[in-house]
Amino acid sequence: MSYFSEYMNRHFSFGDITDERKKWLKKIADIRERDVLVYASDYNKSNVPTSIGNSDLMPFRDQLSFIKTNDIDVILETSGGSAECVEDMVNSIRTKFEKLGIIIPGSAKSAGTIFTMAGDEILMGINSSLGPIDAQMIMNGKYFSADAFLDGLTKIKEEVLTTGKLNPAYIPILQNISPGEIQRCENAQNFSRTLVTNWLKTYKFKYWKIRTTSGKEVTEDYKQKRAEEIANKLCKHSDWLTHGRSIRISDLEKMKLLIINYSERQDLSEAIDRYYTLLRMTFDMTGIYKIFETTNSQIYQSVSQAAPPTNPIQKKVKEKVKYACANFTCSKCGNNFTIQLNLESNLPLEKGNIAYPRDDIFVCPKCSTQTNLVPMRLNVEAQTKLKVII
Repeated sequence: MSYFSEYMNRHFSFGDITDERKKWLKKIADIRERDVLVYASDYNKSNVPTSIGNSDLMPFRDQLSFIKTNDIDVILETSGGSAECVEDMVNSIRTKFEKLGIIIPGSAKSAGTIFTMAGDEILMGINSSLGPIDAQMIMNGKYFSADAFLDGLTKIKEEVLTTGKLNPAYIPILQNISPGEIQRCENAQNFSRTLVTNWLKTYKFKYWKIRTTSGKEVTEDYKQKRAEEIANKLCKHSDWLTHGRSIRISDLEKMKLLIINYSERQDLSEAIDRYYTLLRMTFDMTGIYKIFETTNSQIYQSVSQAAPPTNPIQKKVKEKVKYACANFTCSKCGNNFTIQLNLESNLPLEKGNIAYPRDDIFVCPKCSTQTNLVPMRLNVEAQTKLKVII
């Protein structure tokens, strides 16, 4: 189903999108018979803190306080971030709730994948993806994989042992590496690997009693062995080649990790896919870059909070916002226009302004190029918390 086209054709306001998004979030909670917490970030936005970090802990715990059921589902959408902060988030959940389900409608990469491994259940669809958990380091202003870095040093060492000499080409490289940096890479890799191993054994494998293929009893030693194998595989940069690689259900099943494919259940699949479509619309058409929410509460972090806003320019009359003006440049002819978005009925146009089009489609007066202005309207509605009058 093309839910995106359906919603675009309905010309939703920001409030409409929010209400519809909440409706489907509640549907997920009803089907799963437990409350749902969302941690989502828009990895497409730049120059804002979209990664998992310390600033997320307070809003995350705030929204966690709205969860009233004994079990909880967490919907994750993230490109990654701090594994240490993920540990704090998981601890906040695990000290309060019995069971944790992790739902991945889109992507949960890097530290998001580490978070996912703390779930008793992992729910993914045909378009869902996780990612490698090899720690990403920065040295001399450049990002690199800690695992690839350590592999490279091992290969140099093996070559020296084999040939009995050091290739001169390696000398300037090794001169710029300190023992502390090597240890830092090893510590980062070990931390990610240890978190995943412990969480898989403690939570994901908690109720695993019998091996599916052999029918043998699952011992604690066997759980530890399987958890270590999966953690090592996820950490191994050479197996995935890039840190951004998408790991799908089939890849995880090859690791013998049980994944619930929610696409196989029609009602749950529709609820999750509709919710995710509306979540992405919220990100793509506004300045919001992080959402923490439950079915009846939410915290937004937006670009306007991270940097001084340039548009829209709001005009206040007696401290009340009457309308907003947004600068618009035609993508074809380059002419600039000021578009007025009224937030009250029957307001006159200010001199030089152009009225926001009733069908959201702006037709350039100079070259007749058509542009969909829905993102502009939703951005204004998100910032003002008022509905644009069309």
